[in-house]
Amino acid sequence: MKIILAYSGGLDTSVAISWLKEKYNAEVVAFCADIGQEEQFEEIAQKALKTGASNVYIEDLKEEFVRDYIFPMLRANAIYETGYLLGTSIARPLIAKKQIEIALKENAEAVAHGATGKGNDQVRFELTYYALKPDIKVIAPWRQWEFDSRSSLIEYAQKHNIPVQATKEKPYSIDRNLFHISYEGGILEDPWNEPPDDMYTMVQPLQKAPDKITYIEIDYENGDPVALNGEKLSPSELLKRLNKIAGENGIGKIDIVENRYVGIKSRGVYETPGGTVLQIAHKAVESITMDRELMHLRDSLVPKYTELVYYGYWFSPERQALQKLIDETQKNVTGTVRLKLYRGNCMVAGRKSVYSLYNQELATFEKDSIYNQKDAEGFIKINALRLRMAKRFNVQ
Repeated sequence: MKIILAYSGGLDTSVAISWLKEKYNAEVVAFCADIGQEEQFEEIAQKALKTGASNVYIEDLKEEFVRDYIFPMLRANAIYETGYLLGTSIARPLIAKKQIEIALKENAEAVAHGATGKGNDQVRFELTYYALKPDIKVIAPWRQWEFDSRSSLIEYAQKHNIPVQATKEKPYSIDRNLFHISYEGGILEDPWNEPPDDMYTMVQPLQKAPDKITYIEIDYENGDPVALNGEKLSPSELLKRLNKIAGENGIGKIDIVENRYVGIKSRGVYETPGGTVLQIAHKAVESITMDRELMHLRDSLVPKYTELVYYGYWFSPERQALQKLIDETQKNVTGTVRLKLYRGNCMVAGRKSVYSLYNQELATFEKDSIYNQKDAEGFIKINALRLRMAKRFNVQ
């Protein structure tokens, strides 16, 4: 049997190579997706080969990740529950898609991943596998092997001379890509414990952020950011630069307890600096370019869209249909937003667009010649008619 393993070089997947070979007497091909985690991929490839992989694929997916996954999601203003910007959720379907492509190329019978049986990622990976290749065999080591904790994995790795960064003293589960970094496990499993400042990577502690306001401008075309401070940039480069600027200003940290798809509450700490700024900027451009009822209709669908992304249904027909509607609403979301960044805060300082529906003459509190205020009386009475009729019969 040949198995394509989604490989990160971390504790779980490093152990998985050895375990899969032993359990299935299989040839294991490791696949590592470069989605902006800023790692030494040549070292990761060498580690996979030394651990027992027969071959290693390293795929640079950064542009595709931002252009075809992050930006469509940002057009929807998708936020899960109390603030999660879906940084891990949106990466999994792309990784799984490429994994299936490699499986087809290698004539592999199976694919495998290192997600646990308690989390969301197992669902995200496997829904994508089955959506793209319904007859693929899926192997989830965490649901089968004898290890019951990360501590037992560490012991196995040490026994088999598998080099890993995780330790029993600091067993964080860390997931990084160009959009965010997530932290789970260790002392974070107690939601009363505050995350230590030295845990963070992308975002400066507030006390170290500059004590001055930073102004930036982001240009949008059809709902997507295309330029930063007047400079046209590729999707991945724009996000990379925003991550740096926002991170230096202490923007983008959240600490939440969320509801996993499998029914477990989970404490997660996230850094999403550039994504936080883009959420705010996108809404600012929409505020002057989108029709009210169109915006309200789109907004009513966002919770469902967000759930589909979080749960792993990126390649479902319902997500794809919603995306088409959302993209239709973005045709005039073109313009520029000016923002000021200061010690964890991102505030809109201005917005403009050639498609702006904002009319200063209509909105003014000063004298105007467009709006007849007397017209409001009939408008109010018509809308109050049902309330007045209901009161006659004491309907509450």
